[in-house]
Amino acid sequence: MVSFEVQLKDGTVEFVEGADAYQPDGPFTTFFALDGRSVVDCWSVRMASIRSAEIVAVWRRDPLADPARLHRPSAAA
Repeated sequence: MVSFEVQLKDGTVEFVEGADAYQPDGPFTTFFALDGRSVVDCWSVRMASIRSAEIVAVWRRDPLADPARLHRPSAAA
């Protein structure tokens, strides 16, 4: 399953799982599931929206290409 890692201005990182693409959507950046299509269209499913002004960087994470990059440390220390 493809996901996106989004770094925000405050240093937090959001993970959007199941999204295939993203694009600007007014003041937001919206992430979409494409269900096998190659473009965002009226059939695409919105997965998440994040205010664009808060985004520092976005990385696409494909577990088949690099499974180690998707490992998230546990919250328990």
